[in-house]
Amino acid sequence: MEHTRGRRTQSERDAITVEIGYALASAVFAAAIVFGVLAGPALLFDLPGAFEDVLVVAGTALAVVLFLLRVVSVLIRFRQGPQPSQPGRTSPDS
Repeated sequence: MEHTRGRRTQSERDAITVEIGYALASAVFAAAIVFGVLAGPALLFDLPGAFEDVLVVAGTALAVVLFLLRVVSVLIRFRQGPQPSQPGRTSPDS
């Protein structure tokens, strides 16, 4: 995204809104999968108390960390600018 002096255009604001929504939605999905994989067995089966607690705490902690990392990485990638339309290809004049 180019930095211009002054206010952002409506299309730039829309692009930011869409990217934030994508970052949050994909982060929630990834965190839910990680939580389900780690804490799921503890919630579905009757496991010993300490083991069950460790799985739930580990699942929650990793889900939170993954959520934050996903949101930050998506937004940083968006801020760096547009991706090439054809990855791996060079322009004819290069």
